[in-house]
Amino acid sequence: MKILLPLFTVIALVVIAFVGVQANLHALFGIVIPYAAVLIFMFGFIFKVLKWGRSPVPFRIPTTAGQMKSFAPWIKQNKLDNPSSRLGVFGRMLLEVFLFRSLFRNTKTQLYPGTKLTYGSEKFLWLGGLAFHWSFLIIFVRHFRFFMQTVPYPIQLAEHLDSFLQIGAPLLYITDVVLVGAVTFLFLRRVFMPQIKYISLPADYFPLFLILGIATTGIMMRYFTKVPVVRVKELVMGLVSFQPVIPEGIGSIFYIHLFLVSTLLAYFPLSKLMHMGGVFLSPTRNMANNSREVRHINPWNYPVHVHTYDQYEDDFREKMKKAGLPVEKE
Repeated sequence: MKILLPLFTVIALVVIAFVGVQANLHALFGIVIPYAAVLIFMFGFIFKVLKWGRSPVPFRIPTTAGQMKSFAPWIKQNKLDNPSSRLGVFGRMLLEVFLFRSLFRNTKTQLYPGTKLTYGSEKFLWLGGLAFHWSFLIIFVRHFRFFMQTVPYPIQLAEHLDSFLQIGAPLLYITDVVLVGAVTFLFLRRVFMPQIKYISLPADYFPLFLILGIATTGIMMRYFTKVPVVRVKELVMGLVSFQPVIPEGIGSIFYIHLFLVSTLLAYFPLSKLMHMGGVFLSPTRNMANNSREVRHINPWNYPVHVHTYDQYEDDFREKMKKAGLPVEKE
């Protein structure tokens, strides 16, 4: 059920969009739902970031994996794995955000028959995660051509590099294949690795099926079911300019694709996908480990009324004497 429930949910979303378009509810799926999804995404994202930003972090708790800065000049510090300056933290965050450096260092644990416990490299997870995120980002950037009257050169360059193999007509985008392959790998990994399958929840499978549905409908529109791109851009430009229109003849597959994208946007702030914003606010990543050279005082401390031992003894001295307990003052 952990797998079937999110799968049937995505299938139900596809059916809802198809039935709605067949019932001539084009304005609902082409205007109302996209606007609502964007609003939910924006307000949900801002709310989560502000909530995390207000969370007190009284101590330096960076996750470290290397030598800390030492007072001994002959001990070499690892400035990326254990940064003690803002520049080091910036470099660490840069590698974390763009290259998933901590995931690259990840290891897997396996228990063989008997009591033999082994640790090994887990580079396939790093490679799959990197391929998924980068291909998703490039596809996202490519879609900006629908939001602009004149397509900027950087987006044209991204499209050209993405299709430089020049396979088929229309040209095959490499990121389309990589995204589907990466999502499939991440799904199969959760299914066939017992320890990962055990801790996986429906909330872990749902985004994978949803993104796979978005990618599949997008590939179908480009290579199999032709969609009039000019009319699609007319609809998108109308949404961007707050003068929405519903062009004729776009077809059901586009509205299904748009509905799945809207669902992903609305679901984003409520899910684990918010790690996109959370990584920048993680105290285990964005803090310098300089506790030896700088004294950190908790800024959230406030005066607390305390009851000292002298006061305690003054209150209960006679009772302590009767009970045979030693007292400091007679």
